Amino acid sequence: LRIYHIKMSRGLAQKTANHLTLSRCFIARTKHQYENMTTPMKIKYNAIDSFQKDLKKLLKKFRTLEDDLETAKRDAIELYHLKRIDNQGVFPIQGFCTETIQICKIKKFACKALKGRGSKSGIRVIYAFHCQSYKVDLIELYFKGDKKNEDRERIKEYLGKF
Repeated sequence: LRIYHIKMSRGLAQKTANHLTLSRCFIARTKHQYENMTTPMKIKYNAIDSFQKDLKKLLKKFRTLEDDLETAKRDAIELYHLKRIDNQGVFPIQGFCTETIQICKIKKFACKALKGRGSKSGIRVIYAFHCQSYKVDLIELYFKGDKKNEDRERIKEYLGKF
């Protein structure tokens, strides 16, 4: 492994400079480390019945939700799990993640029907990512205006099946 430090430009405030100095250190992996790693090019998606009901209910309010969900699959889930890019839109839910299944929440979900709000639309998607099989089960979809937090009982019920 090689460690590189990136120099900062002059003129930054000292507080910002200290933060950037710490965050600009990264590890460059050598080429042979990637030769044995195989990651599938696609994730298999499945929606449980209660997710389908949530989607049907919210489609009455937000007509672009199906297209927005496809965009979120590509821009949030696949970036986070396949390419390991954290764009601060996907958050693992503490207390539910194991070595084989990660329960995550998409917070940055851009809905075209909510014009002017961008990725802070208030729509949340809860899903389970199966680490070995690269499978995603969509568990819950809700709007923050209607519901404060995710349904933890639904997540426990889902995990009880495994």
